Amino acid sequence: MNRSASAVWQGGLKDGQGTLSTQSGVLSDQPYGFHTRFEDQPGTNPEELIGAAHAGCFSMALSMLLGQAGFTAERIATRADVTLEKTDAGFAISAIALDLAARVPGIDAAQFRQIAEQAKEGCPVSRVLNARISLDCRLED
Repeated sequence: MNRSASAVWQGGLKDGQGTLSTQSGVLSDQPYGFHTRFEDQPGTNPEELIGAAHAGCFSMALSMLLGQAGFTAERIATRADVTLEKTDAGFAISAIALDLAARVPGIDAAQFRQIAEQAKEGCPVSRVLNARISLDCRLED
């Protein structure tokens, strides 16, 4: 399976503008730029999209592993907080903090934590990233 996305950039770093598009069409010439990336202005940026990809991938991996263990989640809600830091070698994504809240009937907290850790380590997006990945997880009633 192959998926693609594209970016077009015009101009300098701070005064330029770009657009992002995805093969599926979910993003189609979505604007982005210095201000949406580094100054919290409205719009998207690469780190936000990596966070969305990681949260989505992790949630699906967790669902799969729960199913293999005989559980079906009623709800899995994952947030991924992506940290971009300036280092001596330039900017780098240094950490991603996954925050998980799930409703899984019949599972105990220890088994849930173990399965969630397996999902964190095994999801394809976790495996491609060169960042510290932490996981805070809790079961909801």
